[in-house]
Amino acid sequence: MSTTLPPTMDMLPDAFTGPSAWLGKDMVNTQDAWLYHLTDADIGDLETAARHFQNLGLNVGEITAETFPLATFGAHITQIKEKLLSGVGFEVLRGLPTAGYTQAFAATIFCGIGAHIGSARSQNADGHILGHVRDIGADANDPNSRIYQTCERQTFHTDSADVVGLLCLREAKEGGKSLLVSAESIYNRMKQDRPDLLVKLFEPIATDRRGEIPDGAKPYMEIPVLSWHEGYLTAFYQRQYIDSAQRFDDAIRLTPAHVEALDMFDSLANDPSLCFGMQLEPGDMQFVHNHSQLHDRTGFLDWPDPSQRRHLMRLWLSISGDRPLPDCFKERYGSIEIGNRGGIITNKTQLHAPLD
Repeated sequence: MSTTLPPTMDMLPDAFTGPSAWLGKDMVNTQDAWLYHLTDADIGDLETAARHFQNLGLNVGEITAETFPLATFGAHITQIKEKLLSGVGFEVLRGLPTAGYTQAFAATIFCGIGAHIGSARSQNADGHILGHVRDIGADANDPNSRIYQTCERQTFHTDSADVVGLLCLREAKEGGKSLLVSAESIYNRMKQDRPDLLVKLFEPIATDRRGEIPDGAKPYMEIPVLSWHEGYLTAFYQRQYIDSAQRFDDAIRLTPAHVEALDMFDSLANDPSLCFGMQLEPGDMQFVHNHSQLHDRTGFLDWPDPSQRRHLMRLWLSISGDRPLPDCFKERYGSIEIGNRGGIITNKTQLHAPLD
């Protein structure tokens, strides 16, 4: 556990006012701030790069910016990175015609864009850099289950990487809306209304590893929900995993004040004036900066035909030029070296990209 003392209230900013401290009600009415429609030229450039990569005969897990060469779309990827790190903190690319692609071709384009944004990180103990978000019938109440493998409502959370990317291949029959909220906007409201509870979120708190435990580590991490480090507010949060960490006898105990602070954090994350939702369409690619944003997904009803069921691909990325992280993040990331951090690494991890 980090020995750094939590900040006192007089050490914290009064409020955040930059573009990443957005309000959901404003984002609904300013889609141009986060939604980009791919042009025919963009799609052509991406498809040409994908064909080039496939002709190399490599596994999609080996894709790099050099093996996925872009003639023109690279300029927009530079804009995506700027938006993630110093803008609103997320972007959606719309219009990729995935219905006419094989799954391998769609994965190649998605991973190719990811390779230009940053380096892919392992999403589980098996070393999968390409994840598959869909209901596989996992038990949402099992403390070792991953919530994204169910059809249940998730809760607002961050993932264990600088950036999370999603590619929608198929929608559910009903539901499955993607939700976002700004950590800075939650902070602003708590600082205004309950600073006594806000300060509790800067204290170390136990978060369950859900069975994916690095060699020699505890089955849980001890990282604050909010960290104030070198001028950046960084969030690390998954309420279900905080609650389930209490099953370990030596985990830090949640006090009534901690529970009240977490409850308020959750309530504000779900406040319709702060958060907003979008229905990802087939071909949509969403990229979110994990350190400044929290994401969620509503529950869904899937199609009875297995071949039609909701299916999203997922990337975790480490991005150069990102913010520094405090030492406590070594508990999750191992290394906190900028551009080479994040993911789930155990002694059996071997990186690869399963296409299904």
